[in-house]
Amino acid sequence: MSKSASAAPLNPGDSGRTSALPGKLYFRIGEASRILGLPPHVLRYWETEFPSLSPKKSPGGQRMYRRKDLELLLLIKHLLYERKFTIAGARQWLAEHSRQRRSPPAGEQGRLFADPMAVLEQVRRELAELVEMLK
Repeated sequence: MSKSASAAPLNPGDSGRTSALPGKLYFRIGEASRILGLPPHVLRYWETEFPSLSPKKSPGGQRMYRRKDLELLLLIKHLLYERKFTIAGARQWLAEHSRQRRSPPAGEQGRLFADPMAVLEQVRRELAELVEMLK
């Protein structure tokens, strides 16, 4: 049973655990397993099912998860265990929501630099101020 992506919006903070992640750069699979409350074989399996999940490997061949990977794993865990998505449904949900994050809504695309000449003029003024400060 695959849940529709139009279900209630997911707030990545719903899991409540992203802020509790240690401030390290890399986590070995055992550490990631303890933090997430999942056995290591589940993490290895999810790597095969979710293309966006690809931890680096140490020279010794151990998986090294980044904080970004752990946040994604928390999201996958939330989708599968709490929202009861199938793996295919979770994969589809992640694909649709990653596309939405990459491109701004159509109405906002031109709004960033509506008047490029004004932006360039502002940059020029600020650079001139910096030059004066450095003299």
